[in-house]
Amino acid sequence: MNGYFLTDKGQVRSHNEDAGGIFFNQNNQVLAVVADGMGGHRAGDVASNIATTSLHNKWLDAQPIQTAEEAEDWLQRTIKNVNQELYQYALNHEECQGMGTTIVAAICTEEFVSVAHIGDSRCYLSNEFGFKQVTEDHSLVNELVRAGQITREDAEHHPRKNVLLKALGTESETSVDINTVIWEEDDKLLLCSDGLSNKMIDDELVEFVQEPLPLEKAAEKLVTIANERGGEDNISLVLVHHDAPTEEGVS
Repeated sequence: MNGYFLTDKGQVRSHNEDAGGIFFNQNNQVLAVVADGMGGHRAGDVASNIATTSLHNKWLDAQPIQTAEEAEDWLQRTIKNVNQELYQYALNHEECQGMGTTIVAAICTEEFVSVAHIGDSRCYLSNEFGFKQVTEDHSLVNELVRAGQITREDAEHHPRKNVLLKALGTESETSVDINTVIWEEDDKLLLCSDGLSNKMIDDELVEFVQEPLPLEKAAEKLVTIANERGGEDNISLVLVHHDAPTEEGVS
């Protein structure tokens, strides 16, 4: 597998509250992560970095993943543990009270990908059947769309578009959405924060994901476009290609 992680603070924010990376366990299996932090006094970057670092460290010690059930169980247990770490950290550090982060994490094996997420950072899959969003945003506008109260087009410009219904670390307990998809040679995975997905529609994203470019160049093009369209938010993404072995990415 070939993978690449890229993050950028954008054109408006003074610092970057996103984090992420591409990490390997002892069996050289891939864990891809994107986290978009939130909270005052720079607490957002504390939350996203704690979440990413904790997942990375736990992945280093993880046993080889053989089945989708094992992957889903690892993601469920580990993300809930990270949630507790973040919640306790905020309780013990007054300047970090109320901090949290989105999380989207994917375990990529040779046969399948298991994806877990909380919040509105997304995962997309590109394969022979097309390009689709694997995750469902935990956001107010997405619930309004699901309820039929507004259209997806309305959601793009809704004044409360950034209101999350769930985040990692803001409550003592949380639930994680997890699903597994088949993963075959030449498939590609895109994980990203809303700094990218808010600036490009699916038809645009697929063009760059499927383009026969080195992943680094494709990632750089996506970030450039998001910045050219305002770059009001931090922009982070991971691209994974079911191809050759990958070198480790860092947050």
